[in-house]
Amino acid sequence: IDMHSHLLLHPYDETSWDDQVLRESEALRVARATVAARRTIEAGFTTIRDLGTEGAGYADVGLRRAIDEGIIEGPRVLTTTRAIVATGSYGPKRGLSPDFEALPVGAEEADGAALTRVVRDQIGRGADWIKLYGDYRWGPQGEARPTFTEQELATAVEVAASAGRQVAVHAVTPEAMRRAVLAGARTIEHGDLGTPEVFRLMADRGVALCPTVAAGDAIEQYRGWRKGVDPVPDRIRRKRESIRAALAAGVPLCVGGDVGVFPHGDNVRELELLVDYGVAPADVLRAATAGNAAILGMAGRIGAIRAGLLADLIAVEGDPAADIAALRAVRFVMKGGRVVKQPVPH
Repeated sequence: IDMHSHLLLHPYDETSWDDQVLRESEALRVARATVAARRTIEAGFTTIRDLGTEGAGYADVGLRRAIDEGIIEGPRVLTTTRAIVATGSYGPKRGLSPDFEALPVGAEEADGAALTRVVRDQIGRGADWIKLYGDYRWGPQGEARPTFTEQELATAVEVAASAGRQVAVHAVTPEAMRRAVLAGARTIEHGDLGTPEVFRLMADRGVALCPTVAAGDAIEQYRGWRKGVDPVPDRIRRKRESIRAALAAGVPLCVGGDVGVFPHGDNVRELELLVDYGVAPADVLRAATAGNAAILGMAGRIGAIRAGLLADLIAVEGDPAADIAALRAVRFVMKGGRVVKQPVPH
């Protein structure tokens, strides 16, 4: 199970969503997404939580339906549709050019009481989860700063819960993480600057961390970092420290790499890096299966091999509990009892 994916995002480089929001039609992005979906399922990921269409409207809902109806091949998709941002905090930024005024923002803007309407509207249009950006790079020097107040976040959580939906919050700063946890978010996405104090709060409230270590790793390489040759960038060093602090606090770990920042089908990159960051391979495997299923509220359907659950199975060459890289050698995939991938007879 991949808990943080963007099927409608094509990884050109770290500015990929800017490029696509500004230049690519929604139809072209959907066509790309059909390929991304197939690559994801063939890599052995049978369920994904897609955390925002980044300017492609509600196309994830159509994509989910196409997969469910067998029109295209792909994983089981949990949608968030447009995601929600505080006005003025996200991109493309208005005012840069008159031509930008008619372009879609990468997520839906809402504030205060309007959050009630927007959350309900996204649910009505097919959202399985609600995704909010609790902070973003809109500080005076372009640094990450909180966006929504704790009360705004709590409003969104309350409205979503009334409809049986859970909330994921993008947050990298300790204050945004704190607000999201106290507001009742189910997962925190990224948590780059998390402190021992905020991680203890997450553990106390049972809020899971989706650290997306693969996204940060990819972005640093896009910026020129020669991994294994150059010194480790400060961003990567801080991320390692935050993962250690989260694990020490006992924060529930969910696995999702922010796929779309890097190529679809390479989802296992997140699992490999979590092992590199100090998580035991067996613990990563449990988090990516039974752990993710529990966080999704789907433990009675997926995440284990047991009578009564959907038959989602993969077979790999090697033992991933000993060497996580064995997950790259996927030879067989079954989703819901139907074979999706199998060895070609010689």
